[in-house]
Amino acid sequence: MTRDPDSDERGSSGSSRVAVYALGAVLGGLVGGFVVVGLTLLLKSGMELVARQPTWVLIVVPLCGLAVAALVLNGIGRGPTSDGSSSAWRTFPPGAIRADITGDVVESAGEEERFPWRLAPLRSVAVVATVGLGGAMGTESPAVYFGVAAGACLGDRGRRWRRLLRPAALAGGAAGVAALMGIPLVGTAYILELGRRQKGALTIERVVAALIGGVIGWGIDVCFGLSLIRLVVPHEPPHGFAQGVITALFIGALAGTITALTGAAVYRAKKWHASPTVRFVLGGLAGVGAAVALAFIAAPSAAVGPGGGAILWAENSNALPLILLAVAALRAVATTAATAAGGCGGIFVPFLAVGDLAGRVFAPGLGIGQDLAGSAGAAAGISGGYRLPFTAVAMALGVGGPPLATLTCLATVGVAFLAAIATGSMIDRLTLRARARRPIAASDLTVRAH
Repeated sequence: MTRDPDSDERGSSGSSRVAVYALGAVLGGLVGGFVVVGLTLLLKSGMELVARQPTWVLIVVPLCGLAVAALVLNGIGRGPTSDGSSSAWRTFPPGAIRADITGDVVESAGEEERFPWRLAPLRSVAVVATVGLGGAMGTESPAVYFGVAAGACLGDRGRRWRRLLRPAALAGGAAGVAALMGIPLVGTAYILELGRRQKGALTIERVVAALIGGVIGWGIDVCFGLSLIRLVVPHEPPHGFAQGVITALFIGALAGTITALTGAAVYRAKKWHASPTVRFVLGGLAGVGAAVALAFIAAPSAAVGPGGGAILWAENSNALPLILLAVAALRAVATTAATAAGGCGGIFVPFLAVGDLAGRVFAPGLGIGQDLAGSAGAAAGISGGYRLPFTAVAMALGVGGPPLATLTCLATVGVAFLAAIATGSMIDRLTLRARARRPIAASDLTVRAH
């Protein structure tokens, strides 16, 4: 039976528990933050190298990366054996989705001693192959995963250290995301909101640890001048309150709906019960098709990576709204295909890109700046696609800009979240109807007769 790391503190005062969590958070935040920064710099170097290559390389190399990721996770990785002789560094729990690194963070929330940090080296190879070679997946899931893994590893050094495991893992994840995004509250909100999906406790101690981790990650970013990710800042506000409201309604509804549909597709692709070979072949073909279409409609740079190239293209091309909408849809297809093929990476950054592109669709018609449309759309993508409204709020506040532009982005977050709820409800109803109309197999009738 796994020992509860917090059991030693249950009889102590609240201030003592907070102090223990604060110490663990400082250590975990520092270790996790630097581990994530090193990995992210490696991923960025790989993406930049691939982006400089000819178009055919931009299409082929990410496919090769997905093949390597699938081979590593399903060839070297193993399921548990009956005699328990498998090595912990490559043995996945029964029924685990091996490429789903965010899932481990969610499932261990509040019980970080259960986090399978020994699988981190194997998964790091899959992440580098997927994201570092230009796959349509993001760096934020690796950031939170390896941040938590570093903190959990640090706390799993013996009985005394295990008192620090939970805060170290929590702060490591927050520091990783904060260092990536350059905004402390984004790291804090992200790790806490993910934990709430598993009904993780939102105690004072955990909030303190997440805050400390977020500040440490942000401090690493500032001290070393990293700028690991580029966020669009809204420089031009709406011309008035009414225009701000209309902007929030239109961009929030469109970006929230598109990213919610994408999120539903990615979730189903992630849970797809097919052999790794079938997943790679079909997902890879869909990804190649999306990449070719993006290179033809937009630019080769729009076809590589999690979507930053597509945003740069949109900023400099003055593309028609329908072209922007098509590129947003193709970026959504590319990320879904990479997930289906067994890619190991994140979808937070791809949602930023899809939301940004969707927001720019309305910029000419609404008479607003492209930067405001992109920033509002990106925040809507996180709120609607990833269902992390507080993280989206923290991002909108952290990005900055004129007050009315910030208020518009915050309102867009709320509209997108409501649009995503409505879209999810519609998908659930359609799914239930489809299942109700599905013909009943003869074997099912035989079972029911008995």
